Amino acid sequence: MSTLNQLIDDNFRSFQEGEIVLGKIIEIRPQVVLVDIGYKSEGVIPVAEFEGEEINEGDEIEILLEKLETSEGSVLLSKEKALYKQNWDKILQVHAEGGLVKGKIKEVIRGGLVVNVGVEAFLPGSQIDIIPPKELSTYVGQVHDFKIVKINDERQNIVLSRREVIEDERAELREQFLLSATIGDKITGTVKNLTDFGAFVDLAGIDGLLHITDMSWRRINHPSEMLHIGQELEVLILDIDNEKQRISLGLKQMSDNPWENILEKYPTGLHVTGKVTKLLAYGAFIELEDGVEGLVHVSELSWLKRINRPSDVLEIDQKVEAVVLAVSIEEQKISLSVRQLDPNPWDEIAVRYPIGTKIKGQVRNLTAYGAFVGLEDGIDGMVHVSDISWTRKINFPSEVFKKGDEVEAVVLNIDRENEKISLGMKQLEEDPWDNIDTRFKVGDIVKGSVAKIANFGAFINLKDQIDGLIHISQLSEEHVEKVKDVLKAGDEVEARVIRVDKTERRIGLSIKALEYDAKDLEKENKSLESIGNVDNLVGLEHAFQIASDAVEEWAPSDEK
Repeated sequence: MSTLNQLIDDNFRSFQEGEIVLGKIIEIRPQVVLVDIGYKSEGVIPVAEFEGEEINEGDEIEILLEKLETSEGSVLLSKEKALYKQNWDKILQVHAEGGLVKGKIKEVIRGGLVVNVGVEAFLPGSQIDIIPPKELSTYVGQVHDFKIVKINDERQNIVLSRREVIEDERAELREQFLLSATIGDKITGTVKNLTDFGAFVDLAGIDGLLHITDMSWRRINHPSEMLHIGQELEVLILDIDNEKQRISLGLKQMSDNPWENILEKYPTGLHVTGKVTKLLAYGAFIELEDGVEGLVHVSELSWLKRINRPSDVLEIDQKVEAVVLAVSIEEQKISLSVRQLDPNPWDEIAVRYPIGTKIKGQVRNLTAYGAFVGLEDGIDGMVHVSDISWTRKINFPSEVFKKGDEVEAVVLNIDRENEKISLGMKQLEEDPWDNIDTRFKVGDIVKGSVAKIANFGAFINLKDQIDGLIHISQLSEEHVEKVKDVLKAGDEVEARVIRVDKTERRIGLSIKALEYDAKDLEKENKSLESIGNVDNLVGLEHAFQIASDAVEEWAPSDEK
């Protein structure tokens, strides 16, 4: 028997599991296909491996010998695994030689795509293109060339790159482009990317930079105002740096520079119409024509109104009229004015309001030093606190006025250069101190009300709003510790004039001197002279200032 087996073995060649062999189809059954490989028994292949393929008995095919003998005594073969092994071997050879493989993108998986290159391989998302795509599914079904970047023979894993293929192609195209391109050439490219400072344009393998300042003769804030990714456009080559492989491009240079004859088109004084393109804190940009803008400074918007921001009176795309003030060709700037479309109202202010003119107006604003009175729309005059009353010491205008009050005044002065008008209210009347000595004489008995109390005396409001001062020493023959022990604001009092000083605008009063005779009065007057300025018998302006700083003080408003 052993001799028989030896004879059989000698008639068949040696086979090894895992090798690819040539076989002939000898029978096609419902589940399997029988194949003769020249071995002592036929091999079987599942019929499913031939799905979609037309086969006939007698066809020769290459198959993989999986197992020499199954439990049924047949040889197990595989057509699919033979093809896989053949492809794998080819891929190993291509990888070793640094070549490319063609494959079809099969599906999207986590992190990338599955590509059929005869066997399944992985294409990472970062290796799909130069710019990683946002939507991978758009690549499914596409056929491309790929570079094999990594192979694990043991695990039979393959990693591909399409990006490296594109970069190699672009490098070759760059070399060709740099050899043939010259400054001044017009070339068509595709917008590849937009940044704040410009746009990158794909020029058939090399990127060129179109800077934002070279896109248009007019001012633009961002490249997206003119361009979008994927847009085709014709540009001009401005500069070529072969060493750094950089190309500078221009778009505005494809049209005439509107600034070349700007002085002829926009002479000083010309009235122009334009559209507001930008509003900033310091002014508004007005487009006069494509590529030409002028600036209206905020100070040139109105002669009279105080405008804090141009956006308070203007809006984007609004059409406005203006006057050309100046043109700078070097800086490509045009200064415009809106207010100079009309005459400056201050040029004729002295004609409309000559000094001495009496006016009526409404109090528009109050400050610590005066009140602003409206003369006409946009023009105010100011009444200083010192020009409100001849006789009263006004510390703050709010003691006399409130916003909206109608007042009368007279024009005192006009400062054309600084656009200021000074007004006076007390000047509407004669100064009562001019003839004070005819109205108040030493020895006169007068009546009045207590207007204000200080720690050194009491101010008495006499007729014609003239105030006199009763010093604390003149309140009584008895010693007075505090003025408020004797008088309070609003009290009606009777007193005797003991001193009148027209120059210093002061009237001294005394209650205790009411019963004095001429001799006693003269004596008292001399004692007052010895007190002098030191002890508060001072000009009323000084006295009121001291009163405002006193610790003990009453006024009619306090009583209310």
